[in-house]
Amino acid sequence: MLSSKVSLAVLISAALLASPVFASNVHRSPTTGQSSTTHKTAKSKRRSRVRGQQAIEPERVTQIQQALIREHYFTGDADGKWDTTTVAAMQKFQADHGWQTKLMPDSRALEKLGLGPDYSRAINARDANFSSPAPSSSINADQAAGFVEASGVHQ
Repeated sequence: MLSSKVSLAVLISAALLASPVFASNVHRSPTTGQSSTTHKTAKSKRRSRVRGQQAIEPERVTQIQQALIREHYFTGDADGKWDTTTVAAMQKFQADHGWQTKLMPDSRALEKLGLGPDYSRAINARDANFSSPAPSSSINADQAAGFVEASGVHQ
């Protein structure tokens, strides 16, 4: 009995002393499968991609300049160059209408200058009828009475 207690004590002591020997100080990255150095180099090699429109095409600048000339905000020739004079004229036009002046040009300003999108070639505009509606005198009297009754407004 004494020998079993001694052997059990020796076994427990050996287990406690042996566990730090098998422990390791090696740092392993989480479950990504990549080491931390590979992850860092991948980040440093990644380049930021520039998005959005970077410059205005000269033809569009000419259109904007012509519209600003027509509205008496730009003096000179429409040369297609987005220079400081053109920027100042566009900022003045936008400020006079209460719009932002930091981003150039504002879509509302382009529409106000008559340079908004052209929908004349849109699929649903090809066969569209943009004529004005028929005059109210051409509506059948019974139909007009039905409209008045349905609206709840009685004269």
